[in-house]
Amino acid sequence: MNRPGILVVSHGSREENWIKLVDEAVNAATIGALVPVVSSFLEIVSGRLIQDGIDELERRGVNDILVVPLFVSSGSTHVDEIGQAFGLPPLSDLEGDLGTFRVEAKITYGKPIDNDSEIAELLLANISDLSENPEREALLLIGHGSKEPVFHERWQAGLSGLAERLRLLGGYSRADYAMLLPDMAADQLRAMKEARPEQAVIVVPLFLSPGYFTNHVIPSRLSGLEYRYNGQAMLPHAAIARWLKRQMSEWLHSIGHAGNV
Repeated sequence: MNRPGILVVSHGSREENWIKLVDEAVNAATIGALVPVVSSFLEIVSGRLIQDGIDELERRGVNDILVVPLFVSSGSTHVDEIGQAFGLPPLSDLEGDLGTFRVEAKITYGKPIDNDSEIAELLLANISDLSENPEREALLLIGHGSKEPVFHERWQAGLSGLAERLRLLGGYSRADYAMLLPDMAADQLRAMKEARPEQAVIVVPLFLSPGYFTNHVIPSRLSGLEYRYNGQAMLPHAAIARWLKRQMSEWLHSIGHAGNV
């Protein structure tokens, strides 16, 4: 008998509020008692790592698992590292160090957020209090990024696509993107201000939950420059729970369990 379950995997943090916001989103996406959903973390959160989540689902009789990588970009090396530990081939010559997970259930590995229309609407809502006249404003979307071949290009594709979605949705004059790795945020902001000094630039952080990067790294990288910023991350916006639930529902439908949703 096919018994499906969901394993949501996010990065993890030492900040309790970061974990709390992720757990709240996963709990809000729960799809009924017949399909258990477990939230697990790549690192840091003792007792709730990925292997712990697998063990919990299998203990509850699950033999068919959807693994949802709750990460911003398919350019994250962590997404590939987790996939490798589930037996998937690496995207590049960069090998992960997670080893191989101990799992008996059938595994389906999902996709991270990337350039999603609902997430673009979330980001637009996050910056609404910073915007006065979109036609005379520019957006700078900032994500973590990666220096690694293949992953850098995936970050580029996702960030550029999402920036353009934001521009069109909000009616902004311009939208561009920058990564923190490699360190390009300050140079990109300077270039935007030099090209159109009369336009205000709104900085949009592309991070799942508020924390070190939104509160400290981005402001320090842009120190001394003129921009608008509120540091608002994607959580606790309800769109993340809706995104999770959509991934779960589509998978359940694909395996013939739509009636459980």
